[in-house]
Amino acid sequence: MLPTWLPPDFDIEEKRMNSNGIRLSFEFFPPKNETMEARLWETVQRLAPLKPDFVSVTYGADGSTRERTHDIVSRIHGRSGLTSAPHLTCVGASRDEVLDIARQYWDEGIRHIVALRGDPPQGSDRYIPHPDGFAYASDLVAGLRTVGDFEISVAAYPEVHPEATSPEADLENLKRKVDAGATRAITQFFFDTDAYLRLRDRAAAIGIDVPIVPGILPITRFPQLTRFAAACGTHVPEWLAERFAGLDDDPETCAMIAAAVAIDQVESLRRHGVSDFHFYTLNRAELTYAICQCLASRPAPQALYA
Repeated sequence: MLPTWLPPDFDIEEKRMNSNGIRLSFEFFPPKNETMEARLWETVQRLAPLKPDFVSVTYGADGSTRERTHDIVSRIHGRSGLTSAPHLTCVGASRDEVLDIARQYWDEGIRHIVALRGDPPQGSDRYIPHPDGFAYASDLVAGLRTVGDFEISVAAYPEVHPEATSPEADLENLKRKVDAGATRAITQFFFDTDAYLRLRDRAAAIGIDVPIVPGILPITRFPQLTRFAAACGTHVPEWLAERFAGLDDDPETCAMIAAAVAIDQVESLRRHGVSDFHFYTLNRAELTYAICQCLASRPAPQALYA
């Protein structure tokens, strides 16, 4: 059971944007066992006072965690006062099944969904749409719009989706999702700020007018990061690899370097007018909390342009 750990005077609606003009959101994933579940709730407890706009809860690559995702979302929504946003994907379910899940969320008072195509099931080397399902995320977004007036976040890729035939095709896919009714795009994690800025400018040039929120991944373990990056097409720069070289058995130093890297990245983005940030927490609070606290205590960097 989710502990009733928030203080009686905790007002989640108060001042969602902090004094430095930053809006936050966090991603969690469904735990696989009791130990991981305890860590998840400790993470939620630790991060809740930062008053995020919302917290999202992921789906398994093949939709395998559907029930666990729903359970975690419902408990966060019902007990913590935080706005929870379940991931929904096109994988492994028919249109009717997906929309039934969305209706259940709507009936529970959940108004924000992260709509994704989803990854191929384990053991498969390519995505094949369900014969009776939504083929792509843009179709899922349009379907969700028939259920209710959800706030819908979708994915964006500063360094291009690994399956996209070209950067132009990837951007057109993002536009289809926005045209279908998406209200926000959240990027895959990245370390090349220029790649994000190019995406933002190119998106604006073709009429994409929703916020494109940078996804930030605090580096808990560098070998794990390289595996994630290889799977999603994120470039890991040489300078970053050099900072973590030889530190696999030194978690304290790694944590300090990871915090410095993330703070530098966020402050660079803020100088370019970015105010919304989505943190991939990996169900660990320490780094995300430290980074957000540091940012909240600093004045906003001078903008590079108005």
